[in-house]
Amino acid sequence: MTSNGSAPDALAEGESTALSGLARLTASAFQGTDLTPLAMRLIARASADPSDANALMDLSTVLLLQGIDDVGLATQAHALQVSRRYRLPAAKLPSLRLLAFMAPGGLMTNAPLPFLLDGSDVALEMLYLVPGEPIPEFPAHDVAYVAISESSATRPLLRALDAALAERGVPVLNRPSLIAATARDEAFRRLAGLDAVRIPASAQVGRADLARVAAGEVAIGARVPDCEFPVIVRPVDSHAGHDLARLEHARDLRAYLEATAGDGFFVSSFVDYRDADGLYRKYRVATIDGEPFAVHLGVSSHWMIHYLNAGMTESAAKRAEEERFMRDFDFDFGRRHGDALREIARRFALDYLVIDCAQMPDGRLLVFEVDPGAVVHAMDSDAMFPYKRPAMRRVFDAFRAMLERARRAP
Repeated sequence: MTSNGSAPDALAEGESTALSGLARLTASAFQGTDLTPLAMRLIARASADPSDANALMDLSTVLLLQGIDDVGLATQAHALQVSRRYRLPAAKLPSLRLLAFMAPGGLMTNAPLPFLLDGSDVALEMLYLVPGEPIPEFPAHDVAYVAISESSATRPLLRALDAALAERGVPVLNRPSLIAATARDEAFRRLAGLDAVRIPASAQVGRADLARVAAGEVAIGARVPDCEFPVIVRPVDSHAGHDLARLEHARDLRAYLEATAGDGFFVSSFVDYRDADGLYRKYRVATIDGEPFAVHLGVSSHWMIHYLNAGMTESAAKRAEEERFMRDFDFDFGRRHGDALREIARRFALDYLVIDCAQMPDGRLLVFEVDPGAVVHAMDSDAMFPYKRPAMRRVFDAFRAMLERARRAP
């Protein structure tokens, strides 16, 4: 990503055979670049040299960004047959080697570390671990980091990696056993009873049990404690609002189940978190070594807020509000909710954690999700969002300082 928010020059003809990586390819897509010509060049590279793992991995990322998931994942599997190690050089003279443990999967399977290393002196090596295979020897590094996000697919891999790290005595940031605790139902158990926080009861419910609720045979509260309609339902392992629905009555479950695939679903009570002006506000905060930092604010008339659909580019008033949130974070939102955010970080004990939350009318912090793999980036246009880059630089610098402390730790 260049300093003015434009797509990187490396995506033009004559690019090197080095890995472009997730951040650069996503930045190009974010700016509206047609990735099809690049995909064709990557296919030509891989056809000319089947051992060109970087071409295959970049092609996989391009296909996933284009929504061609089946082919993208198949291409990724092919890349991993060629190599399990992928390197992104530092933007500056490298002074720290970061080893990230990764898992095969879609764009949200692993924490997007390249965004956090934007413009840094950190050389990133990504080691992919394959479920069911022994954990390999680790390449030389200064700091190790578990980038694998929690899901039903990655849970066995996180357990195997945790055992291997303990056996080999390797210090690591974001330990696998701690990442596993960020599952929605476990997050509820961790934060329940925290006075300054509200987190709706959440539980995993099977399709058959939801069908019984839909038929009126059993109450939703019998499957999810302290839960009543309206409810929020989503398939297990879904993200970014995919198949997320608010259902007002038990009978609405029937149509939802008919239209939605999956055998397991997370269900929780819907909490109306509208402010006095009738708008919903969702805040993203990162905690680094326990300290909170502003990431973004989405403002919307709809309860299901994702930053890209909140209309931030169309509203100068919304951007002005986000600017105040980010600029005054330490003296306003971060001060009001600082104790709660630090307690959340303490309870999960992760070195780096992203919290999506809102402010309740009674002043409590409403927590939607905790996820060390959520996207934190500086891709937005500097012209439209001039306040973002300085705020994100604070996040990136704090992340880099955390890596340095880890390297110097005895």
